[in-house]
Amino acid sequence: MVNICLICDFFYPCLGGVEMHIFQLGLCLIERGHKVIVITHRYQGRSGVRYMTNGLKVYYCPFIPAIQTVVLFTYVGTLPIFRQILLREEIHVVHSHAATSYLGGELLLHAKSMGFKTVFTDHSLFAFNDASSFHVNKILKYILCEIDHSISVSHVSKENLSMRASLDPRNISVIPNAVDCSRFTPNPQKRYPLNTINIVVICRMTFRKGVDLLVDVLQIICKQHPEVYFIIGGDGPKKRILEETIQRYNLQNQTELLGSVPGHQVKDVLNRGHIFLNTSLTEAFCIAIVEAASCGLCVVSTNVGGISEVLPKNMVLYADPNPEDICQKIVQAIPIAKNFQVYQQHELIKKMYSWEQVAERTEKVYYKILQTQNQTILKRFKDCYSNGQIYGLYLMILLILDLIFLRILDFLQPHQTIQKSGIFNKIYKNQKEKFGDHQFKAQQQI
Repeated sequence: MVNICLICDFFYPCLGGVEMHIFQLGLCLIERGHKVIVITHRYQGRSGVRYMTNGLKVYYCPFIPAIQTVVLFTYVGTLPIFRQILLREEIHVVHSHAATSYLGGELLLHAKSMGFKTVFTDHSLFAFNDASSFHVNKILKYILCEIDHSISVSHVSKENLSMRASLDPRNISVIPNAVDCSRFTPNPQKRYPLNTINIVVICRMTFRKGVDLLVDVLQIICKQHPEVYFIIGGDGPKKRILEETIQRYNLQNQTELLGSVPGHQVKDVLNRGHIFLNTSLTEAFCIAIVEAASCGLCVVSTNVGGISEVLPKNMVLYADPNPEDICQKIVQAIPIAKNFQVYQQHELIKKMYSWEQVAERTEKVYYKILQTQNQTILKRFKDCYSNGQIYGLYLMILLILDLIFLRILDFLQPHQTIQKSGIFNKIYKNQKEKFGDHQFKAQQQI
């Protein structure tokens, strides 16, 4: 049995690809007999220690997010509480998620100073030619310079991570995301309106999701194919452009804007459609097209990032990220969608993607790194200095401060005096009637 700590700024009650990945991975690891805890920052209405489905223990630490749902990088400010949690829970492996989660990055650094094994999973692609990506990549390179192992969700993401953080590709495993196919089942009888070809779009209304492309596609397809009906769900800064386009070109009879869609209603929206359209400009692994394919929809998607690795060609039509090619692929998909084998596709997706497989492959990573030796202090200093003469010296100073503060905390409160926590997962599993069989429901809006 391995005691595992999953940490990220992004977790329930927010819902997205990263949040659901952590939640599902934690549950499957518990089912495989491991002890799993999750560490995140406090959310409105959620603080302290909470227990979720099957006794998944979540620490909502008293850190307030500064930008959206991300805590600022404080380095030593989080050390006292993180040290308490890791020692109390007798953690063996610390597993951080997402490059933009500075909370996870801090714990990785503290965990190495305390002698724990560390793993990092990257969920996104980042560029090299803009200021924000430059700073994220620079910090990530420092955080991961002494990581025990890294995980990417696609081979494209692996290559991107290797270049951004200067990591050895042999030290990066590719473990894709998955879908709970029991939550995304097909039901063609729910297709509405009738006698139309319904195209479903569900995404965050942002530039990265290709909303500007969607606006151009909407005009062309609605004009050329009056039998097409767009069902569009999601919210964000680009939603205003979509509303203005529909009003300007009088597309109200061929479009339906749902706004924010609660997570537990996504399946119902997908079941209304024949075709699922994804216009993303960059994706490491687009989990939305897997959910749509599981519901039996024919998928049309831009061929960017790691999307080409997600579904076989008989389930998806790939298009270049321009309006003309996307419209051409939609036209090709219309006759296909009329006679699509929805239930057969659902069974294929169920075999291709499962969280049990993700947990099993992640478990092998844990066992592998637990057999390796920890880095010496001298090696850690060399890794810091490899980031450059000036920046490397600054990182070495941070490492020294981390070690000094850790020794002070060890003196003030020796780890022998910290009361250890029991394995509540097993107690909960064996006595569900005592604690209540709590079922997880996604209520957050997308």
